[in-house]
Amino acid sequence: MLDLDVRSRKPIYEQLVEKLKELIIHEVLKADEQLPSVRALAKELTINPNTIQKAYRELEHQGYIYSVPGKGSFVAPQAITMNKEKVEKMKNDLIKLISEALYLGMKKEDILSLIEIAEQSVKGGTSDDQNQ
Repeated sequence: MLDLDVRSRKPIYEQLVEKLKELIIHEVLKADEQLPSVRALAKELTINPNTIQKAYRELEHQGYIYSVPGKGSFVAPQAITMNKEKVEKMKNDLIKLISEALYLGMKKEDILSLIEIAEQSVKGGTSDDQNQ
């Protein structure tokens, strides 16, 4: 379920946070589904329980999970959090793509033109409008 790279420069808890967020965003883990206990997951992944606890705390802080004292940790409903996460990822992806386009010689005006075409398609423009 969770493949962690112990040789990675990225800390184990960050890898765990990313993997669990990915499972939650892609709805592999459903809303209100109970997560494995800290001890069980630590044993399964053969890592320190404190690492699991740190990852769970971070996920709770970010709104992906919630804790019920004496019961464990559960997946939080994701409508708002998921949209924020997707928007942030999209912004980062767009910055990378636009930077690469500029590096390859595209002009700012051409990129802005593409944004206008995309905006028209979202607003219901016809394909004739897009091929000007």
